[in-house]
Amino acid sequence: MAKKPTLIIMAAGMGSRYGGLKQVDTVTDTGEIILDFSLYDAMMAGFDRAIFVIRKEHRDIFRELVDERAGRFMEIEYAYQALTDIPDWVEIPEGREKPWGTSHAILACRDLVDGPFAVINADDYYGPGGYVSVYEYLTEHEDGEKYEYCMAGYKLENTITENGHVSRGVCEMDENGFLQGVKERKKIMQRPEGICFTEDDGATWNVLPNDTLVSMNFWGFTASMIDELKAGIEDFFRNDVPANPLKSEYLLPLTVDKLIKDGKANVKVLKCSDKWCGVTYKEDKQSVHDELQAKKDKGEYPEKLWK
Repeated sequence: MAKKPTLIIMAAGMGSRYGGLKQVDTVTDTGEIILDFSLYDAMMAGFDRAIFVIRKEHRDIFRELVDERAGRFMEIEYAYQALTDIPDWVEIPEGREKPWGTSHAILACRDLVDGPFAVINADDYYGPGGYVSVYEYLTEHEDGEKYEYCMAGYKLENTITENGHVSRGVCEMDENGFLQGVKERKKIMQRPEGICFTEDDGATWNVLPNDTLVSMNFWGFTASMIDELKAGIEDFFRNDVPANPLKSEYLLPLTVDKLIKDGKANVKVLKCSDKWCGVTYKEDKQSVHDELQAKKDKGEYPEKLWK
């Protein structure tokens, strides 16, 4: 029997635009954080184990918020992303403070994962649909000639904030809905002419269709991904870090993109109609509160998630 999928939650980022540890900010009147909704939706979809990737110095904060709430209903574990978790032959560049990226974050779980797993960001509310789709896919598919991965794809119009620009991975797919590549667009925002992105700091703007499918870093992988990440990090430190020692990152979308281009992985895009919400900027907090409270008022969630 196939192993049950595990949920990995990337929570080691500090939120530079937001200005603080936004992952643990309360967003409801009853004291929940966005993560409570993520864990609740995941649990309802079938996940019963979650691994948080955090910085070791934030361990007590997360344990206080998670262990006594979701931790009473799910198995919770912690992995620690550290600047010093690198191959033996690597030296940390002088002045480097930035973590090594999302692929490196998943590698922090290498001793805790030996089956299929899903990956999400800690500060994004994805809605229940993605968890159901990814969980079902991971339980129904195993690696064959290629790795069988999946990704929750969201309509661009459902992932925008009114309070600034966002970065999104624009999906390129074949006619069967398999991912061909992810093109990172770093400055996307709502403008009078529609949803646009700029590559020249606003000198020119390019319109994107509202229903463009984008990646929100919600992935489903088999255990094979851990081995690929272990192999890929050697190349990252040999090639990328010397070229940009202070800011280069080992990123999950780029890792997936390379596996697709090398013919090693199929990645099915699972279309999700839920509306994303998240706290990219401090001003987003009120709209997230209103959105989630409205869902409680409609009966989509209980008034208190963890009774």
